[in-house]
Amino acid sequence: MTASSHARESLLIELSRSITEDTLAGVPELAVVQGVCDRLVAGGVPLSRMIVGVDTLHPLVGGRLYTWRRDVGIECVEITREASLPNAPLWVASPFHHLLAGNESLYRFRCPPADGRYPFAVLAELAATGITDYIACVHRLGDAVKMGELDCVYSSWGSDAPAGFTEADVALVAALGPFLAAAMLSCTVRQITRTVVETYLGGDAGGRVLRGAIARGVAERIRAVVWFSDLKGFTSMVDSTDAELVLPLLNDYADPQVEAIHAHGGTVLKFIGDGLLGMFPVGDSTAEAASRALAAADAVFTTLAEVSARRVAAGLPATGAYLALHLGDVFYGNIGGAARLDFTVIGPAVNEAARIGAMCRPLAQDVLVSQAFADALPAARTRLVALGSHRLRGVAQAQALYAVVPAVSVPRTAS
Repeated sequence: MTASSHARESLLIELSRSITEDTLAGVPELAVVQGVCDRLVAGGVPLSRMIVGVDTLHPLVGGRLYTWRRDVGIECVEITREASLPNAPLWVASPFHHLLAGNESLYRFRCPPADGRYPFAVLAELAATGITDYIACVHRLGDAVKMGELDCVYSSWGSDAPAGFTEADVALVAALGPFLAAAMLSCTVRQITRTVVETYLGGDAGGRVLRGAIARGVAERIRAVVWFSDLKGFTSMVDSTDAELVLPLLNDYADPQVEAIHAHGGTVLKFIGDGLLGMFPVGDSTAEAASRALAAADAVFTTLAEVSARRVAAGLPATGAYLALHLGDVFYGNIGGAARLDFTVIGPAVNEAARIGAMCRPLAQDVLVSQAFADALPAARTRLVALGSHRLRGVAQAQALYAVVPAVSVPRTAS
């Protein structure tokens, strides 16, 4: 074994140990990649540019690309879902696609080529920046590990040294690749796990589940403003609307509600058909939680009016929403069967909020709030109009209800 080969073997052992320890410690991928590149340069590898990419399972992001440049550092760029599709032009024209299609794992190219021909446009672009040697690697994932488009981890390594990489450098990169791929996979799976639970459970509930709150029947009693909304005339609208228009309509009217609830510190717990159940947990101040809920309602109805106007202008069916805001104690935790749980809220306050929402149409009001909510927000009493006490289905005591005067003039939509 030559001295160069021995040095590279020692460096491989050091890096593989470091990557493994960082992965087990949950070190972010940016720091993992930065550490690998810095150690390679310190070990004498003439590395000037490195990229590692991985697809992910996210409703908006198709993948992430980590790019390291010597004397510049590292950055992460998120790739759109469209750009990360298997038939995306940039991907199809890349060395990585060539490796996957040919069932190969490593591709090397020296710049400039003797015949002046570049098999991939990206190689000519890199040569123009001073790259003299290029290595591309693909590490495939087993069927039991794949998630959607996440089926491999790919990387490229560039040198601007006149002689490029040595054979020992190439062997080091090839041997190091699986360790780095495993680290990237671990980080990506953590991100996917967080994304999936937060997308389907909500940020707060998802965080609680990931912290171990998965036992059935374990719930915390909390005080919260309960948000219960649904769409006007949705059932009859579905009967008279083309099926392919229904889901886009639901999405158009759900987006503003989700965004406003999250923006004002609330949590979306679940969608129930065309309805939405959310909450604003009470922290140190009941008034503060109620104020945030009312501000979210103002934002929602302003945006929904714009959504309806846009849809009408496009010749699409439009509707509006009813909303009930109530304040009370709820049980927040896991409810359901042993093998299928729902992390949500239950309790009389939730049922009462739903019943209040059902009163919006007969009282001809877009927003109704309870006496408990009104009492929590005395500063907003000038915006509340007393509607008297009303019997709610399934609720023993009649409830005082209030209409809410819009913060800005918002056109009413037909019920």
